[in-house]
Amino acid sequence: MIKIPFDLGLYREKMRHYVVDRPYEQVFWDALAFAEKAHYDQWRRSGDAYILHPCSVAKILAEEMDITDPEILAAALLHDTVEDVDEVSSDVVGEHFGSYVQAIVEGCTKVTHRSGNRQVDSKLVHRKIFSGAALRPEVMLVKLADRLHNLRTLRAMPRNKRQRIADETLDIYAPLATVFGLFNMKREMYNLALSYKFPKQGAKLSNHIKHLADSKISQHILEQLRIAAKDARLKCEISRRIKDLWAYYDTANRILLQQIETPVEILIIVNSVEDCYRALGVVNQTFRPIPRTIRDFIANPKPTGYQGLHARAIISGQRFLFKIRTSEMERKAQRGVFRNWSSRQGKQGKFILELQEMLDIIGSDETVSYRELIAAGGMKENYTYTPRGDLICLPIRSTVLDFAFRVHTEIGLTCVGAEIRNQRVGPDYVLQDGQMVNIIRSREKVAFRQKMLQLCRTPKARAELAKSFRQRGQRVAQEIGKATLLQEMRRYGLPRDLLDSEGMSRVVASFSLKDKERLFRQIGTGRIRLPEVIECIRQELFSGTSFLAKPTGEFNKIKLKMLDPVFIKLSSCCRPNPVDKANCALLTTKGLSVHNKNCPRLHEIKFQREDAIDISWERTTPISRPQSVLFPRAGREEILAIVASAPSHMKMHDIVVASDQSADRQSWRLHFEVAELRDLQKVIRHFDRSGISYEFTLDF
Repeated sequence: MIKIPFDLGLYREKMRHYVVDRPYEQVFWDALAFAEKAHYDQWRRSGDAYILHPCSVAKILAEEMDITDPEILAAALLHDTVEDVDEVSSDVVGEHFGSYVQAIVEGCTKVTHRSGNRQVDSKLVHRKIFSGAALRPEVMLVKLADRLHNLRTLRAMPRNKRQRIADETLDIYAPLATVFGLFNMKREMYNLALSYKFPKQGAKLSNHIKHLADSKISQHILEQLRIAAKDARLKCEISRRIKDLWAYYDTANRILLQQIETPVEILIIVNSVEDCYRALGVVNQTFRPIPRTIRDFIANPKPTGYQGLHARAIISGQRFLFKIRTSEMERKAQRGVFRNWSSRQGKQGKFILELQEMLDIIGSDETVSYRELIAAGGMKENYTYTPRGDLICLPIRSTVLDFAFRVHTEIGLTCVGAEIRNQRVGPDYVLQDGQMVNIIRSREKVAFRQKMLQLCRTPKARAELAKSFRQRGQRVAQEIGKATLLQEMRRYGLPRDLLDSEGMSRVVASFSLKDKERLFRQIGTGRIRLPEVIECIRQELFSGTSFLAKPTGEFNKIKLKMLDPVFIKLSSCCRPNPVDKANCALLTTKGLSVHNKNCPRLHEIKFQREDAIDISWERTTPISRPQSVLFPRAGREEILAIVASAPSHMKMHDIVVASDQSADRQSWRLHFEVAELRDLQKVIRHFDRSGISYEFTLDF
């Protein structure tokens, strides 16, 4: 390997322009000297001195992101020292450069404990970074600059590592650059990552893009606009941008498209906001705009702070996008809104607070996919409004529930629907651009269906739903765990009050748990088996004294007061009915798997007595969902007789022909509602007495 030294003298001259005469300037120069010493005689695979990398990261922050706070730049210079230099710890950085620089460097430092599983380790690394960035968004700004420089020098890496870094960039870092409003960085990240991810297809597309650049249509448009602007005495700069690989990447399907709708953008830079609207008039008079495609992001800026006017027109059979901005709007559009910013400035703006909230969610909640949440955060927006006229900007295809959670967490948790244009819609209703949304709430928190987790588009809604599902499951698991443990103790002749004794804390501690409630939840999900708990009680509370013979025979019993699909799964193999008494359930980590005792599949599964329970439900258990029953082959008179003599508690919605079979025997589906399980039991008995074959599976 040929070693290539780094010219620190030239680097100092370049960086002097950004940090001279700024507060904490000396911190930057001290950090540069410290990093030079720490990385002495370290070399990159390309042959460059390692100090090139942290210096380049700081330079990207200053030159390309307008981040010139000397302490943030100092943290960029030091971001690899704790991880790569044995003598340097987080405390050492804090002693030399203060707690602010230490916090950023610590947030950028990868976890040191590795499991050996690359996928698990990757999740740990990223969640640590996200958690650090939730407190100090500077952490993510440094990591984005770090990733961009790594991409620029990726060619020196082996092919498998190039592919892995490209995948990670497409899934995490490029979308995060979009969320942060760093659009120049986003485009370059996508372009570089895609060139490594799809080398052959990317090369073909690049030739197609060059062909577009040679097209005379866009050049003709520029000439016409310049003439029209001169006639209108409008001073402006007009240029074009041919969209690169980044615009052809379909993030949802992870493929490169062959063509896109608007491959060429016309950029118009003017001197003032008033001139923006004048320029829009010039564009519309020169090229007829496509109806309802003009977007005013000056009056309604995007959450990232992006401003400008957009208009679209079809010229010679091709779509063109016109973007009109002032010079300052152009700077923000490319470099973001982080000029002269730091998290120490006190009260932060709404955009920063929303970034921190998203980073906190994806860094702390393991039940949701951070890749999905990051992708959702970078989607194009719809503009919706509260009844007071407050703007709520949401990703496209967001639901009423997304809107409710964006307004306030409690409003989301109690949302049962909304009123839009005097029409009531459900929480899963997909919002359209420009709608005013009046949320309808219940007094109690709503038990949402699990499908809402896939329908929602915002990180906050998904995280709050996942949290509520987890809490609902934990409540059921805790109830089951406590009830089954008490029954098992009774089998061994142990008194109930043992659970409340001081010695029980030793039993809990032996399983490395904090309290009894966690122990009950672990038992209720089958993670800790009853024999283990009984044996632990014997050792901790009875000094290992043997009990009577080990009990066998019947399952433990549990009677529930709710039907919650978050924790209760009715097995598809036997379709158990909750009104039957011959049901049992297996304790699994994903919840209760309910079977009928006569189920052939159940008899094939190997399990111990303690791993199963007899399960039943209180007759007053509420049923909140509409139900349906299928009569696969019945005559019209038979169906009418069933409907006419139905129990009074059965509220019928409709009955429809499911499929034609013959003139007198058809398939019918009856939709109905009942309030409680005992009402459903009466309905089932009514169907049984009719003597007609039917198929019913509870929807809950």
